[in-house]
Amino acid sequence: MSERLVCGIQPVREAIAAHGSALRVLVERGDAPQLDALARFAKDRGARVDRVARAELDRESRGARHQGAIAYAPPLRLRALEALELPDASARERALVVLLDSIEDPQNFGAVIRSSVAFGASAIVWPEHGAAPLTPATFRASAGAIEHAQLCVVRSLPHAIDALKSRGLQVIGLDAAGERAVDALDLAKDTALVLGAEGAGLHRAVKKSCDAIARLPMRGPLASLNVSAAAAVALYEARRQRG
Repeated sequence: MSERLVCGIQPVREAIAAHGSALRVLVERGDAPQLDALARFAKDRGARVDRVARAELDRESRGARHQGAIAYAPPLRLRALEALELPDASARERALVVLLDSIEDPQNFGAVIRSSVAFGASAIVWPEHGAAPLTPATFRASAGAIEHAQLCVVRSLPHAIDALKSRGLQVIGLDAAGERAVDALDLAKDTALVLGAEGAGLHRAVKKSCDAIARLPMRGPLASLNVSAAAAVALYEARRQRG
C-alpha cells in the first residue's frame, strides 16, 4: 500500500501534524471557516492542498464520512515487537503497553488507541489475526491519535506477553471476574495492560500468560464496560498512580 486514506477533519488534522509535506489533502470548496483553517494549516505544514467539489470527496472517500476533508497519507509504521522503543531503567517515565486481544470492531479499536495516546501509553500491540483492520473507520474513531501511536502487530499474543515479561514488564489482564481491583495493583511499575473483546473477553491462553487478572472497581448495577471505556479507566488509573 503506497498511501493511506484518512477521512474527517480531526483525523486529517492529526495526519497533517504528523506527516506534513508527505500528505496530499483534499478540502471541500466553499466558505466554511473550519475547512478554510484546515487548508491553511496543511499548506503551512507543506502539504499539497486541493480545494474540490463535495462530489469528488464523496467519490474519493469510498463511502466513509469525510466532513469535507480527506488526506492521502503514508502507510502507518508497524514495528516488530523486539523493536518497540520502551523507556529503559534509567528513564523517569515507566513503560505502559496496551495489548488488544481480538478487538474486531473498528470503533472500539480506534477508541482504545485514542485513550492509549491520551494517557501516554508507550505502545499498542495486537495479533495479526482476529483484530480490526486499519481502515479509515479506525483512523476516524481514534480521532487521529493513531498518527502519534507506536504500533505493533504480532503473530501470537501469548508469545508477545512472554517477550514483554522478559523486558521487565508486569502483565495485567482485565476481566470482570478478576480477583483484585485494578486500583489495588501497583501500576507505577513497567506495565502491560491486556484487554479482550466484549463478550468473549480474554482468550484462555492469553489469560494464563498474564501475571495477574484484575477487574475494574465497579459499584453500580452493570457488570462490565465497553472495552474502550474499560481501557480509558485502566489507563487513567495507571496515569494517576504515576503522578
